[in-house]
Amino acid sequence: MAVKHLLILGGTAEARELARRVAITIPKKVRVTTSLAGRRAKAPALPGDVRIGGFGGIDGLVDYINENAVDLVIDATHPFSAIISDHANAAAEATGVPRLQLLRPLWQLPPTAEWIEVDDLTDAARDLPRFAKRVFLTTGVRGLEAFSGLDDIWFLVRLMDPPAEPPPLAQLELITGKPPYSFEDERAILADHNIDTLVTKNSGGDGTEAKVFAAAEAGVKIILIRRPPPEPGPVVETVDDAFAWIESQV
Repeated sequence: MAVKHLLILGGTAEARELARRVAITIPKKVRVTTSLAGRRAKAPALPGDVRIGGFGGIDGLVDYINENAVDLVIDATHPFSAIISDHANAAAEATGVPRLQLLRPLWQLPPTAEWIEVDDLTDAARDLPRFAKRVFLTTGVRGLEAFSGLDDIWFLVRLMDPPAEPPPLAQLELITGKPPYSFEDERAILADHNIDTLVTKNSGGDGTEAKVFAAAEAGVKIILIRRPPPEPGPVVETVDDAFAWIESQV
């Protein structure tokens, strides 16, 4: 039986766990390559092969699939990585390679949470002056310029790695950290910095949900950036289901 070549489009905890499980459990049936965008300062250690960097659009991904004899594709990128998910779907259709999207479930906010959902960072920035003075901003390094005109608001910006350039905000404190974050730590951050509003992407996932529950407990308002819809085709929410799909294909 020929060994199948699985390409995981990664960058998430779910992608790492899936690669680990495949490499440990079915290495004689499936060899795995994880592709990372390369935005992190240091790539995590992963089993199997790892490639870093973009593909060069849909055509580049099609070429990679064909040139590397990829048999299966799992899109386990961040829920807000809409462009690569679109490219993965289009490339899979063009090559006839089966593709699965592993998309973690949305957070289920507690009933005590005071929250609104908006379409994008621009909408979040538009709403903030109505009620916010001290904001915990956890939307990532990209798109922070949307908040650059809000000179009367103080921002606590958390990023995974130090940015190449300071965020374009008049009043800010920058902290770095990597998930998972504990409820106690998130509660302390909100209290120590007198935060009144949390702005975050509705990413889902256990590693970053504590801030939402801590904000609900503290009466901190929450602005959630709405997640883009999944691509057409099969979608699962857990690593277990993704692994079962792999096994069904080999």
